[in-house]
Amino acid sequence: MTTITTPITRADRSKNPYFYIPFDVPAGTTRIDVILTYPKAEDCIIDLGAFDPRDTGYPTEHGFRGWSGGARDHFFIATDDATPGYIHGDIPPGRWNVILGLYKIPEAGTEATVTITLDNAARSLAPQPARTFPVRREPGWYKGDLHCHTYHSDAKGAPELLHAAAKQAGLDFLAIADHNTITQRRYFHPQSSPDLVFVRAMEITTAIGHANVFGVDDWIDFRMTQPSDAHILAQSVHEKGGLLSINHDKPTIPWDYELPEIECMEVWQSTWLAWNWISLERYQRRLAAGLRISAIGGSDYHQPDRLLPEGPQVLARPTTVLWLNELSEAAVLAAMQAGHGYITESPTGPHLSITVDGHPMGSTVSGATTATATIHGAAGDRLIWIDAAGPLAETVIPSDDWQTDLAVSEAKTFIRAEIIAEASRAKLVADFTGALDSPGLPWDLKESDLAHQPIRRALSNPIYLTR
Repeated sequence: MTTITTPITRADRSKNPYFYIPFDVPAGTTRIDVILTYPKAEDCIIDLGAFDPRDTGYPTEHGFRGWSGGARDHFFIATDDATPGYIHGDIPPGRWNVILGLYKIPEAGTEATVTITLDNAARSLAPQPARTFPVRREPGWYKGDLHCHTYHSDAKGAPELLHAAAKQAGLDFLAIADHNTITQRRYFHPQSSPDLVFVRAMEITTAIGHANVFGVDDWIDFRMTQPSDAHILAQSVHEKGGLLSINHDKPTIPWDYELPEIECMEVWQSTWLAWNWISLERYQRRLAAGLRISAIGGSDYHQPDRLLPEGPQVLARPTTVLWLNELSEAAVLAAMQAGHGYITESPTGPHLSITVDGHPMGSTVSGATTATATIHGAAGDRLIWIDAAGPLAETVIPSDDWQTDLAVSEAKTFIRAEIIAEASRAKLVADFTGALDSPGLPWDLKESDLAHQPIRRALSNPIYLTR
């Protein structure tokens, strides 16, 4: 057993938010145990992870062995098993590193103590689970959640519970984007099926921005330290054929890096009242500037240690709905990139699809004349059409099954649509406040936000217009 105590200062954090504590692992080691102790407080939070000798420094493709952020103060890595968030398997000899994420360091500094225990008892070498490629060969609208968490990062619940929650919600696909790790796939690869297709995902998580990586087998290095590192992130993702999406670009963790090349943006995260109008405003500005970015939504649900009933703040609030020729991971990724879908408040929320001269969402249309919206389940609410200059037209939705046209020959750059709660507003607010755990509003919301902020029930993806 080795114990290492090291002082950490704010100057260390300013130099690099990732602090490395090296230790040597001899040949024949089959298990490593690490315990971190420090005086945790509101102004003192240190994350925890590990790299093996193959790490070449940022950005690396090799050597990552796990990350638990601030959710755990200990982990083990063995040839046959590992703590959730950590990768089991071969333990190469040489110089390993415990990595500490210096999320918050007090003005006076702190001390961190790492205790490392090595073991060479005989153990098997367990393989990583093989991917499966399920397909449901039926075209249609499919529902999913593109952002949620298990105890492989900072949630309390097991993957099995999240799987049950997805089935309870009636989802067709699910992306489990645990923070800075991919080990949730131990469970989800074998369990992916035509009834519930799992989409590979990982949330790049730093103090000044989060982003989701979709459709990549490998771990992606999250250790960004400069605003321009966002471009390195995008390059790493795209070289592996994946999609990159900026998450919840709003308080309390907006995207404070440079804007890289992205395919998607999480325009709606959690309940609409969690400041999502700010994300939508930023999305609108990016579209108006000529960028082509698909809008997606995700609950960011952190599965608790029990299965909760359906409600306004559980999994699939909101739900991303995609038109697919078949249900498969490849089809989901392609539709996400193309923008062939919309976001709605829940699995039973309003349907909102638009076309322009018969072309679906995400298309580019030259010389456009007519946009058509098809809406289900929003009688008494309001439909708003929007282009690059802002709102174009609006009308009250007269019935639960309705279709309407709009002339768009003068629309600028793109056309998209939103459903705003009117007839449904009082019930939505009552359901939201009734589901809160304590009196008062979360996320620094004010009563005026509830009183005056429009509540979106559904958002379409844009259709791009050229002349």
